[in-house]
Amino acid sequence: MSASRRSGTTDELGPDEPERAGPVGPDGSDLLAALLDGMDAALCAFDADGVVTHWNREAERILGWTAAEAVGRHGFAGWAVREADAEEVEQRLMSAMQAPGRQVHEFALLTKDGGRVLVRTQSAAVRGPDGKPAGVYCAFSEVHTQIDLERSIALSEALFEDASWGVVLVDADLRPAVVNAHAARALGSGRTSALGRPLGELLAQGVEELESAFTHVLAEGAPPAPAEIWVSVRTSEGEQRRCWRCGFVRLASPLAEEPVPLGVGWLFQDVTEGKQGEQEAALLRFRSNQLHRAARAAAECEDPREAATVHLDFALAGFADHALIDRVAGGAVADAALEGPVRLVRVAATPSGGPGPSLLTGKAGLPVRYGQGHPALQCVERAGSVRASVGAVGGEQAREWAVARQWPADVVHALCAVLRSRGRTLGVVTFLRGSGRSQFERVDAVYAEDVAVRIAAALDLAGVLDAG
Repeated sequence: MSASRRSGTTDELGPDEPERAGPVGPDGSDLLAALLDGMDAALCAFDADGVVTHWNREAERILGWTAAEAVGRHGFAGWAVREADAEEVEQRLMSAMQAPGRQVHEFALLTKDGGRVLVRTQSAAVRGPDGKPAGVYCAFSEVHTQIDLERSIALSEALFEDASWGVVLVDADLRPAVVNAHAARALGSGRTSALGRPLGELLAQGVEELESAFTHVLAEGAPPAPAEIWVSVRTSEGEQRRCWRCGFVRLASPLAEEPVPLGVGWLFQDVTEGKQGEQEAALLRFRSNQLHRAARAAAECEDPREAATVHLDFALAGFADHALIDRVAGGAVADAALEGPVRLVRVAATPSGGPGPSLLTGKAGLPVRYGQGHPALQCVERAGSVRASVGAVGGEQAREWAVARQWPADVVHALCAVLRSRGRTLGVVTFLRGSGRSQFERVDAVYAEDVAVRIAAALDLAGVLDAG
């Protein structure tokens, strides 16, 4: 069905376009009709007398009137507009012939079945070869459709300007195509400098997880729930570890007949502080439960030394890889009596070859060969906790560091807590971690001190029983 009026005269449509020497393709009017029918917007045109000259398929879809029924009518009166509104509507539309640029109006049109549709129109003059107004073209759409479009555009602009979370459009090559201000700050870059760069240049860690998520979204669609991903961001102060709660949506072109992925919309929010708070609370609950369980188990031990190893075994879970208990040679000493070099005797130790319960040792009473400045000796001298780490060295140097301190060869972090009971120093408990764990923090020292209090009480009781 042709959307243009077939006649011997040439319909002028399009401002300031010269007449072509001949038709384009099989027939110039056929090509024009095809172009009009392919438009997403409804379009009609009037000549200088207000007669409808063009009517495309989108106009037919909205109002129900076919091109054959619409073309040739004078204005909208009596069929597409109520009689009472016809004069005003016609004046507003035809006034575009004398006005510069486009004019925007809203009014109600009638559908073929008698319904009413509120439309928003954009009208402009159509000029002939001589430059004089030859008619008016009018593009229109349902107001709610236009409002939906405007809302979508407004939402897009707001997300990329004022959103309080990061928004990034990632193209099909998994590179940022658009970045909002919040995301640029989170990535430690500018909004334009991040565009087109691989994520590996923006993030030190977490790139694999993000790219895997993007690939999944492109192939399968958006996940049903947000994902929490830990990343490391490069900053001027070094790498910072952050937790981002991420949402993903697949972007497809609305113009293609079949959905064609344009990329992924990635929205994220920094939840590092909340996540760390959750982890710390969970860790605190676990360690409190371990202390409680250890106390109940130790209460059933007849030998106080065995009770000390029970406390040690329960403390190791999720905390350290190895542990040692050393007592001061010659028995507990008061602070005033700590003069001269301190010697320590091994009381208990976890198996160095594999997992298992702690073993009581040191029956011979031979001192451990700790060198001067050893963390365990410092712990006794200070009567406080001491932390030590090998630092950034090679594997062989790390092994030498551990062996020189009489620890298993795989140790890279140590934490020594003093054993105190009744105002006296009994010895030291040492917790050791391998390379697969992070170094001990202050919160770890607090937990080690809680365990040390219980171990010291058990060892003190053992000394009292031996003396009796």
